[in-house]
Amino acid sequence: MIYRKFTKLNIETSLLGFGTMRFPTKADGKIDEVLAEKMLDEAIKAGVNYIDTAYPYHNGDSEPFVGKVLAKYPRTSYFLATKLPMWKVNESSDVINIFNEQLTRLGVEYIDFYLLHAMNKERFLLAKRLGIIDICEELKRKGKIKYLGFSFHDSYEVFSEILSYHNWDFCQIQFNYMDTLEQAGIKGYQLAKEKQIPLIVMEPVKGGLLAKLPAPVSKLLPRTGNESDASFALRYVASFDNVKVILSGMSNMEQVVDNLKTFNNYQALAPSEIKALEEVVKQMQARIKNGCTGCRYCMPCPKGVNIPGNFAIWNEYGVYDNKDTFLRKVNQQIENETFITNCIKCGKCELACPQHLAIRNDFAKLMVDIKLIK
Repeated sequence: MIYRKFTKLNIETSLLGFGTMRFPTKADGKIDEVLAEKMLDEAIKAGVNYIDTAYPYHNGDSEPFVGKVLAKYPRTSYFLATKLPMWKVNESSDVINIFNEQLTRLGVEYIDFYLLHAMNKERFLLAKRLGIIDICEELKRKGKIKYLGFSFHDSYEVFSEILSYHNWDFCQIQFNYMDTLEQAGIKGYQLAKEKQIPLIVMEPVKGGLLAKLPAPVSKLLPRTGNESDASFALRYVASFDNVKVILSGMSNMEQVVDNLKTFNNYQALAPSEIKALEEVVKQMQARIKNGCTGCRYCMPCPKGVNIPGNFAIWNEYGVYDNKDTFLRKVNQQIENETFITNCIKCGKCELACPQHLAIRNDFAKLMVDIKLIK
């Protein structure tokens, strides 16, 4: 297993971290604890020492289950990460109450890596108003938290504001070779590196979308053996030296074995592989169905159609050929009464669109794609 050092914290973590958001589940939706425990044991046996969970994962079952499994191991043999559910904090006292509940659920006396969960502009304002960071710093002084950071989902501008506000021990961002311009993105990586704040990366395989590329695109990857699509995505993120942990939300044993193979036999990307990934990105971007940027100038629709939301689903399908997910998200739009079938073809959206998209014609094309899949 390859390890990376948090220089200021004077610790070393496995570059591969086990994310517990996507454990295998049974028919009733509950964690398949027998299989999930075997997966964790296999990863730990191979040298993974960073385990990431959170309050809401698996409807609250992840923390107690992870705590039960980790109880078999010496407390100093692993780093445990969990997160403060910011959406549950209404007043300052909630922070301590929730934190103590998490200690009980996990069966531990302290948390190694504690994150303010899914920070955005609104939650940052809440954190400042209620003094949440100061409360967590007091928990650090008491030894209940070892290292304090945040996970992030918003724009680069908001990321820069949050990162500069406090002397964070680390932070966690979404980052992969398709998302370098999304959320914090490559600019966020560079800013964190300049400020010497170590990074933990989530969604390195973009929720599994980069684990199974469309066949014509997958063929562009220069394999010397039977390397998986996912391995190239993980090695891409690993090529950034300020990334200290790469979280993989593994949901079956095959993924555990494949990820361990990548990191136990780690090889930095060769120039030819970097060039191939650049071509992959180019080819994937060429598969986008239309040029909607999500600016929302077309909104609100007089009939409640979520125009950018529908196009985002369609474009994701065009890029990744994820038929099942595409149909599931379409059905969600139908259930929410925001699907394009509500369109009355008034044309108001097209007059407002800065990209001058033929929205009504694109709606018709989207419907054709749905019929072809079905």
